[in-house]
Amino acid sequence: MSDDKDHERWSTTVGAGHGHGSAAGRHRWRLGVAFGLVAAFFVVELVVGLAAQSLALISDAGHMAADVVALGAALVATKIATRPDGTGRRTYGSYRAEVFASGLTVLIMLGVSVYVVVEAVTRIGETVEVASGPMLVVGGLGLLVNVVCLVLLRGGARESINVKGAYFEVVADAAGSVGVLVAGLLVGLTGAGQWDTAVAVAIGVFVAVRAIVLGREVLAVLGQHAPQDVDLTAVVRDLEQVSGVAEVHDLHAWTLTSGMNVATAHLVLCVGADSQAVLAGAQTTLREGHGIEHATLQVEANPAKECHAATW
Repeated sequence: MSDDKDHERWSTTVGAGHGHGSAAGRHRWRLGVAFGLVAAFFVVELVVGLAAQSLALISDAGHMAADVVALGAALVATKIATRPDGTGRRTYGSYRAEVFASGLTVLIMLGVSVYVVVEAVTRIGETVEVASGPMLVVGGLGLLVNVVCLVLLRGGARESINVKGAYFEVVADAAGSVGVLVAGLLVGLTGAGQWDTAVAVAIGVFVAVRAIVLGREVLAVLGQHAPQDVDLTAVVRDLEQVSGVAEVHDLHAWTLTSGMNVATAHLVLCVGADSQAVLAGAQTTLREGHGIEHATLQVEANPAKECHAATW
């Protein structure tokens, strides 16, 4: 701080030394158990699907394969996210790896959807003999595996976009298993293999819709949009109510990864205000009132003279 300036500037990081890690890291064991269950059942479903010539089973097996990759990527991402940075250049760590893993899940889900629809189109006009018995058995087992995984991942899905991606994958796969059961019943009752194709297309469309929903969340994080659970108007209002704060500007808030919101702001001091007391009050407001534990704050005595907000 220069003596020839008529203002004071201080920077502070809220929550330094108090980081609790990413939300996904706390639920890594759930991902591990779900990964093992899904990987084992994928092999069973693929073999039976090929033997029974069931597109519904094969499409669900393809979705199971997407689950295996998605869960594996989520596990790897949580490991990368907690790894210390040896380069000195990743100033925010590697937490974004979890978001990229969710993006990979979206791409896989869309790929499976496209494959199923294309395969269904190629079957139009063809007579396909489908064995309904294996479809019912495998569909039932698949639904059981998915329910167990849903129970495991449900809690973490509320906190982590990474776990949420895996959860969405399993939700879609559970719907696929239900579809396989329905297709097996219809084929068994009517003898028409077209039911198998119709259900497969329905599964593909459902998976695509879930992928789009998750994809929007991933893009919002990568685009550094304000977190959905953070009301910027309320943040400004609460900061301006901190004793010694006259004005708040240049407020930015974004999500680093699930459970880790970040913010920056400039605080204009009232005449005679104690800058350190203002910073302490602002820290408490952001941390306790808005769940923002990491923020860089700058206090200013005369913004009109020294603070020029960036045009972007």
